[in-house]
Amino acid sequence: MDTRFAISQYHDAAEVTRKLDNLIKQPIYTIRPDALQEYETEYYGKKCKKSKEMIDEAKKAIPGGVQHNLAFNYPFPLVFTKASGMKLYDIDGNEYFDFLQAGGPTVLGSNPPAVREKVIELLNDCGPSTGLFHEYEYKLAKKIIDNVPSVDMFRMLGSGTEACMAAIRVARLATKNKNILKMGGAYHGWSDQLGYGIRIPGSKFTQAHGVPLYIFKHTQEFFPNDLDDLERKLRMNQLRGGTAAVFIEPVGPESGTRPLDKDFNKGVERLCRKYGALLIFDEVVTGFRIGMAGAQGYFGVSPDLTIFGKVVAGGYPGAGGIGGKREYMKYLGAGLDGDTKVHKAFMGGTLAATPISCVAGYYTMEEIEKNNACQVAGQMGDRLTAGLQKLIDKYSLPFVAFNQGSICHLETVGTMHFSINWSKPWQIPGVLNATSERKKEMEHMGAAYMAEGLVTLAGSRLYTSAAYTPELIDEALNRFDRVFEKVAIKA
Repeated sequence: MDTRFAISQYHDAAEVTRKLDNLIKQPIYTIRPDALQEYETEYYGKKCKKSKEMIDEAKKAIPGGVQHNLAFNYPFPLVFTKASGMKLYDIDGNEYFDFLQAGGPTVLGSNPPAVREKVIELLNDCGPSTGLFHEYEYKLAKKIIDNVPSVDMFRMLGSGTEACMAAIRVARLATKNKNILKMGGAYHGWSDQLGYGIRIPGSKFTQAHGVPLYIFKHTQEFFPNDLDDLERKLRMNQLRGGTAAVFIEPVGPESGTRPLDKDFNKGVERLCRKYGALLIFDEVVTGFRIGMAGAQGYFGVSPDLTIFGKVVAGGYPGAGGIGGKREYMKYLGAGLDGDTKVHKAFMGGTLAATPISCVAGYYTMEEIEKNNACQVAGQMGDRLTAGLQKLIDKYSLPFVAFNQGSICHLETVGTMHFSINWSKPWQIPGVLNATSERKKEMEHMGAAYMAEGLVTLAGSRLYTSAAYTPELIDEALNRFDRVFEKVAIKA
């Protein structure tokens, strides 16, 4: 197993949580209204005219004008036309530091030539899809199996959402149990059943608009970093159909936005074994970003099933899959042949495991491994986080910066650090109003970052890649400095 990991020193989760607790008790610190107005006028109004024109037209054909949740930006989404390494370029020719990294998968940086050349060769020889078996389906699966100890077999799917759906069906077939437990606040795709308890722990069904409540009959959430709460739910489920699986993001919900103690995953593994539930690691972000062995390699845990996402196709379409122990993966056999004694999980995937996705994924992993990209990206994350912490101290702000390797967090308002306690229902409207208000200010901060040439994920999360250098990180920090000097308490 490759033991080079992105995390050089694991954070003190209790200390980070203490700071986040303090953040949401403070008044809101945000970009000053006059500074925001200047950004809107001087940058968005004068330098982003083509983006504005195109988005206005797109709104006539596309709901909201954009297709992807991450594409929204206040005061309007920008139109990006080029990605290379750690840079992005918009339709007006403006240049940006890319800390979004397509939502996390591009550990090498965007559009790496070594991968692109292999994809072009494939397109010339075969085309993107045939509906039949291609040699790189095996090569990609073998590459994953060789690097992730808990994975004996791998099946490619179209997305992380599909992989999570498949994992639920496998878990129920394997255990004969009904219930699914997930960590509150975590995101495991947008399927009906897993739209429960997302973003804010305790939110239950409140964020799952369009999903009938009966869908959640066998889904529960437990509070992050609370093994007692998890065991209490597991024990209760013994009386109502058992627990088929426990889903977790191994660094914490929303890619570690609410951090976990280092030994928490081992505790979850122990409880899963005790109560006969499958442990399912969602490594859509952490897989091949924390290390070639994933976050599970770093934490020394052996999940039963692992969800993979964007990186297994190198950022190309067809970006998801499920891997795991042979005794459970048998329920995912494809085709008409196979073990007739096993009821296979109901699933499909016409454009899963296309030649283009498998070639891109295989050579992306080759390059990550060859260039030690996980560790390099993690070092850049350490430098970025340390620099942000210095800026926070410089301006005496209550902001919180921390990282898990190349997954970096800059919490200015703590929107997702709130939680809902259903034993005190009178507090729920206040929590929802507070998070709504803080989300708006998070968008304003994101607009300021973008105007300074910094593309982030929702203004609060930043991914570094191996395409960064110390000098580039320092230049990015200069730009953050220009934003922070314009921050004040919201009037």
